[in-house]
Amino acid sequence: MIIFRVNRLSSLDEWIKNLRREFHREPELSYAEYRTQERIVSVLGELGIDCQKIADTGVIANIRGRGQGPCIAIRSDMDALAVTENQTDYNKEYISSNKGVMHACGHDGHMAILLGAARLLKECQDSFNGTVRLIFQPAEEVPPGGAQRVIAHGGLEGVDAAIGLHIFGDVEAGVFNIRAGPCMASSNRFRIRIFGKGGHHSTPGYCIDPILVASEFISTLYSELPKSVDPANYVFGIGALNSGSQFNRTPDELEIDGSFRTFDDQDTAHIGLIIGSVLDQLMSKHSREGFAGLPRYELEIESGYPVLMNDVRFSRAASRVLRDNNFAVNENADRIFGAEDFAFYLQRVPGIFAILGTRNPEKGMLEGNHSSSFDIDEDVLTLGARAFYTVALDFLKTPEVYLSS
Repeated sequence: MIIFRVNRLSSLDEWIKNLRREFHREPELSYAEYRTQERIVSVLGELGIDCQKIADTGVIANIRGRGQGPCIAIRSDMDALAVTENQTDYNKEYISSNKGVMHACGHDGHMAILLGAARLLKECQDSFNGTVRLIFQPAEEVPPGGAQRVIAHGGLEGVDAAIGLHIFGDVEAGVFNIRAGPCMASSNRFRIRIFGKGGHHSTPGYCIDPILVASEFISTLYSELPKSVDPANYVFGIGALNSGSQFNRTPDELEIDGSFRTFDDQDTAHIGLIIGSVLDQLMSKHSREGFAGLPRYELEIESGYPVLMNDVRFSRAASRVLRDNNFAVNENADRIFGAEDFAFYLQRVPGIFAILGTRNPEKGMLEGNHSSSFDIDEDVLTLGARAFYTVALDFLKTPEVYLSS
């Protein structure tokens, strides 16, 4: 069991909390995290940890132990959201000073947690072999995300494993959800343009109505998808329909913008095929003599973040060591339809992405992520730092327990 000195953790609690509040007061959008980057560099410097900038507004650093050994990366995201924060009974001292921008998803807490873990690891770097790499990654919130840029700039070179976490407002405060295998969904965007023949509503025989085609597409798709894909394994939604400008005129075209999420690449491909098949059928159904080539459509499917796959062996080892050190761990948590670009790291190296709960009704912490009133039970911050510290040290000590042969 890993022992933490009480006096050290007592001072660490306040230090981490103050850092989180500082980040919360000064939120910055994706790839605009310049003040955030400079503050992270400053804090790492105060800790005696050399670092460098990466991926434009990110930061990367290494804490090297006393001898050779494996390397484990710990990642935090940095960016905030375009949300105007509501003042509550709790955030008066640290409400966002950047109007229209807010840390509404916990990334302020993630940065403070990783800096707390860095402080703990720096204090004991003479007691372990190997290296801990700290990755402060920009632009998680906006696809294609900052993870791929970090990787392209060498952020995972020499790394043997990677770990990360995300604070969630609908999970009990202090509980770590670590689900082996598919943990978070892929995100996929689709755009469709349907071309018809416009004209006056009084002469429908001279028109092919793209709105009618679109309405049939939507109703048919919602009916057909559950027949081919288990509804528990996907979500599908239409986000926008744009067409027309005149109340008494059939428009010439219509645009549909939507998304779907899955936990399996085969389901992703299958849903794409179903979308195309339904469109093909409708084009044939609504074709008419004298309107050559109409109706027709253009379909674009854009893959976002891939399925986030927690390595099974690593998940079991990390859960074990956390439980052994009195952390609350749930290995049977439900999969999450949210998407995370940490998935790109786990495509390159084994590791885990944990969910850390912050819901605490007694403290009034009830809002979900991305709410304009979202806040954090700050007691979970030191828990997160200690969890990173615990798993990182155990991995460096016994990497064979975590890695498949």
